[in-house]
Amino acid sequence: MIKVTLIRPAGCHHCAAVKATLEKMKVDYPELNIEEIDMTTSEGQALVQKYNILSSPGILVNDELFAFGGATEDQFKKKFDELKK
Repeated sequence: MIKVTLIRPAGCHHCAAVKATLEKMKVDYPELNIEEIDMTTSEGQALVQKYNILSSPGILVNDELFAFGGATEDQFKKKFDELKK
């Protein structure tokens, strides 16, 4: 399983675009599981501080910081393919 966690505020249009990209990628990566955490909650704030997330969305892949501020489909593909090896 590949777990992607998006740490984001409500109403973030850029974050929604990242989620849409990930949803589209489920065709090629059926093991992909997407979780969203509101960064204004206590759980979200703890993750923001733990990973020093400076812009949204904060993106964790398998509970490790992958990026913040977004990522492209190509960047996700490269990471997911590395994990499948």
